[in-house]
Amino acid sequence: MENYTQGESKEIATPVPFNESADLMNMQVNKGSKIRNLMGYASARMKNEKIRQICWHGCGEAISKTITCAEIMKRQNKKLYQITHLRYKRLEEYWEPKMEGLEKLRVNKNIPEIFILLSKDGLNSSEPGYQDPGNINLFWNEMTKKTNSKKSGDQRRQGIRDSRNAPAASALAPGKKKKKNVQRNLKEGANAVKKGGSIGDEVKRISQELK
Repeated sequence: MENYTQGESKEIATPVPFNESADLMNMQVNKGSKIRNLMGYASARMKNEKIRQICWHGCGEAISKTITCAEIMKRQNKKLYQITHLRYKRLEEYWEPKMEGLEKLRVNKNIPEIFILLSKDGLNSSEPGYQDPGNINLFWNEMTKKTNSKKSGDQRRQGIRDSRNAPAASALAPGKKKKKNVQRNLKEGANAVKKGGSIGDEVKRISQELK
């Protein structure tokens, strides 16, 4: 793309998955949003009896922050019903040529986005993504466990490959290099699991800071 410069970008409008109503508050979460500011405003508004629902919305790199905000609110009010929608939104980018003879390019990008509806009143339990009150972090922790399990499995497989590909041990120290490779990969696997953490731990930490 060295022969092109980026021009305008256009987002293809798609309808919000939840019905707009006077008792619904929309909270847009961006990459640079501050969780403390978002939660301070949203928590105060949710104390109003006229506000019955809140929809947290984020896309791209803001998705994890969107989930964190929703989980913090569920810890503050354990009687909230939830429906989660995941989808992709389309972004069109136009690139202008720097040289004659080249045509203008249009690049389509699909960006993941999430909508998390929290409601004081009951929701349709047959709706995909539905969660009863009290299921704090259940879905997200399961996903984290699978990710951590995959990481540790990859570390173990890497250890086996390293041990198979290791050069022959010397006569003075038989098995020394093989043992060193195994120990190193066991240590890396433990660090991967330790660093993985869970969204629940992060939510708990932030909730304590907000008190």
